[in-house]
This record gives sequence, structure tokens and C-alpha cells, in this order.
Amino acid sequence: MNKAMKKNKISGLYFLAFVILVYLVLFFTTPENFQKAFHSSWNILKTVVVIVIFVIILSTFTNYFLNFKKISKYLGKEAGIKGWLISAIAGIISHGPPYVWLPLIKNLQNRGMSIGYSAVFLYTRAIKIPLLPMMIIFFGWKFTIVFNLMILISSILVWKVMEKI
Repeated sequence: MNKAMKKNKISGLYFLAFVILVYLVLFFTTPENFQKAFHSSWNILKTVVVIVIFVIILSTFTNYFLNFKKISKYLGKEAGIKGWLISAIAGIISHGPPYVWLPLIKNLQNRGMSIGYSAVFLYTRAIKIPLLPMMIIFFGWKFTIVFNLMILISSILVWKVMEKI
């Protein structure tokens, strides 16, 4: 375990201790607030567990079907515009909350995906195909087309900047 991982683990333990302390204070000072907070946290935990299971399954499939050579070829630093295109399309068609995708993207980075393409994927998630009709209704065709084209063009800048970092 490297130094950064140890630091994150210690920080996580401090955070956990702090949360437990807050719950204990609530429990003894305002039991009704403790109960509300506990039920809210329990509902969030149930949702997150389902998502974590989904992420584990998705990561297992990517590990099984995508090898280092394929990822490096299509999404490595040398992939060029083809890698940008794959990342942009994947970002546009992806759905769901970002915390579902973040572990998967990190897993792909560990297997050869460049950080620039990771950034493009996350950046182009702002284009939501199911919301385009509503956007057209509220803002019109011109705005919708120009706005989404600007996201795509800007993602090239994001890609290049992130590759330099």
C-alpha cells in the first residue's frame, strides 16, 4: 500500500469516527433527529449498495473482456482522435449518476486508458440525448445545436489540457 492510499485510509477512518460521534450526539441530545438522520442514511446506504454491486459486476465484465492491449490501442495516449471519439460517444450515451461511472473509469485507467479520454468521457456526459427534445422546446434548435457542439469542441480542449497535466 503506497503512502497516498495509507493517508486516504486514515482520513476515511477519521471521517467515519466523526460521523459516529455526530450520530451519538444526536442520539443523546435529540433522539427524534437521530431517528430521522438514521432512516435517511439507511435509505441512502440501500441505494448505494445496489449501485456498488452494479459497479462490481460492470468492472468484472470490463476486466474479463477488455485486455490492456485493447484499451491501450483504442483509449491509450497514442489513440488520437479515435480515442477522443470513442470517449465522447461513450460519455454522451452513458446514463445514471457519475459515482457509478467513476470506479469503472478508474479501472480502465489502471488498464491503460489515458486521463485525457477519462476527462472527455466525464465532460461529454453533459450532453443528454433523452433531454434534447426538452432542450429544443425550451431554448430552440439553434441554441441546442450550438450548445452541444460547444460541449463537444470544448471536450477536445479538455482532452489536450488533461493530457498535459
